[in-house]
Amino acid sequence: MTDCKEIVTKLSAEDIDALREAAYEAGEMGCVQAVPRLAALLASASLGVQEAADFALRKIGGKEVVTAVLPLLRSDEAPVRNLSMDILRQVGGDDFSSLVALLHDPDADIRIFGTDILGSTGNRLAVVPLCDALLKDPEVNVRYQAAVSLGELGQGAAAKCLGKAMEDDEWVQFAVIEALAKLRDASSVGALVKALDKSSDLVASMIVEALGEIGNIKAVAMLIRRMDASPAVLRNKIVKAVLHILGGKSLTLLPAKDRGKFRDYLLAALSDDDTEIQDAAIRGLTFMGDAAASGDILRMAAGMDPDAEPERLEAAVGALAAIGLSDNLRAGLSHADPGVRRIAVTALSRIGGEKTSELLISAYPGADAELRRNIAAALGQVAGPEAGDFFLGLVDQARDEAVLKAALSYLGRKMRVEAAGERIFTLLSDPRDDVKEAALEALTEIGGEDMRKRFQALAGDPDPVNRLMAVYALGRIGGPDNLELISKALLDEVSDIRKIALEAALEFCGEDEKGLELIVSRLDDEAPEVRRTVVELLGRCPRGLGAPYLSRALADPDDWVRVRAVEALGVLRAAEAVPRLIPLLGDASKLVALKAAQALGDIGGESAFRALLETLGNEDPEMQAASEEAIARIQDRQGDR
Repeated sequence: MTDCKEIVTKLSAEDIDALREAAYEAGEMGCVQAVPRLAALLASASLGVQEAADFALRKIGGKEVVTAVLPLLRSDEAPVRNLSMDILRQVGGDDFSSLVALLHDPDADIRIFGTDILGSTGNRLAVVPLCDALLKDPEVNVRYQAAVSLGELGQGAAAKCLGKAMEDDEWVQFAVIEALAKLRDASSVGALVKALDKSSDLVASMIVEALGEIGNIKAVAMLIRRMDASPAVLRNKIVKAVLHILGGKSLTLLPAKDRGKFRDYLLAALSDDDTEIQDAAIRGLTFMGDAAASGDILRMAAGMDPDAEPERLEAAVGALAAIGLSDNLRAGLSHADPGVRRIAVTALSRIGGEKTSELLISAYPGADAELRRNIAAALGQVAGPEAGDFFLGLVDQARDEAVLKAALSYLGRKMRVEAAGERIFTLLSDPRDDVKEAALEALTEIGGEDMRKRFQALAGDPDPVNRLMAVYALGRIGGPDNLELISKALLDEVSDIRKIALEAALEFCGEDEKGLELIVSRLDDEAPEVRRTVVELLGRCPRGLGAPYLSRALADPDDWVRVRAVEALGVLRAAEAVPRLIPLLGDASKLVALKAAQALGDIGGESAFRALLETLGNEDPEMQAASEEAIARIQDRQGDR
């Protein structure tokens, strides 16, 4: 085995590959004797050798590594200095006193390096020397780096000296503010607020942002007191900071004398160029807003891009809804800007109530086509019985597809207005498929004896589309007297009607044998798509009643019929089907064979297990994988693994 002495010798080789290998070996073996040579290799022209030496020095660590690498901080080559810095950031704490000594070096660059490295040690003892450098070093860049490093250390004990440094140059103040924000120490709040009065606009802005990040509630009262004397830009930042600290709901707990004033500042902040400040203002006005605020928020929301700013738009609409009905929202319905009209309707749909419904209904006649669609959709969401006559009128008068669909949804799914049945029934002859489908859904939701009779009559119509709709509706409306018509529809010349009739027969599958018999009767249908529907429905019959018939479908000439039958038997775990499934492992259709393996794994049992074992020798890797997975599922259920 190679020892450290041999490795040190190898580190003097000229071959790059040998050097790199020796460096890695030194690191893995922790060869302290190799440290001086490894440090020298950091200046190698080969990146591979540099990386190996870097790895080894970090791996070995200790005082010896710090002693060997520290001189490289004075190298004239920037890559060597940077690499040395990185190593010392990781292992420098192993010789803490040597790092502290760097802070007294006559070279300012070395002092900057020292303050940087100390910030990475994580050692709370670094606070004192860094604070000395922050408050006493004559070089501004050293003081700046000391502040940065104190922030990296994250020790609350540094808050006091950082607060004192707020009297330093503006450049240092930037770093101090960021450091205090990282500390999040309560004692730093007072120092930051105190510095507001003596700071430039830029520094004051940073202080406010830092106080918001710190999130200490002590800052709120101090910040609010300074709002009146602050310029508009800074005041808006204070609004954002207070919102960040308190959250929206707590604003209502402010003293009465501050509450009204803060609401005014929130309104002013809406016009700030910074979208984050705008968002904070909207958040605050959600809880403190009044009728006056709704107008500004409405106009702002209208200018937002729904695709690019969905969250902002949602917050604005939420604020409008929280403020409630206002003259601004009412006026928004007739505003010249279509964006304002759209947002007004959206906000009103969130508010709801009879007054909102009446307002939207009254705005409908004078609205343009787009606004009418929005109003109809909004009323469909929030309106109760008070909008019944309005929507009944739309069924007779509206020609717009979206408006009609909203009316049909309200009258059918939402309110089930029986009086609308006759009018809606006429829309089944509408040339537009979407309207026709919406009318059919509405009628099935309304249901009732009258509708049942209408659809029973329609089931004999010469038009296949009418027969299809009738069979679909009868299946949805239900009733035992529909069975005869469904049975007749299963013989219809149109395959789509037979499929719909099968779906309708499923309702009776669990009640008696008639429904099951009807479904099974089409198992030999000439149309493959009908047979596929039969198989899917047999799998959905309650209590596994369809399982015996699914085995018949395993011999169907259509691959997809067989695939669906295999899948259904697997889901039902039909043990009686295993003898019929095993031969399908060798089916000419690869998909059928793969599904058979999956189904046998789902069903389990000794026969299925043995058959799957035999298929492991299959040359097809997909088949092997499917069999392995199936076997694993059987073993898992039996607790064999």
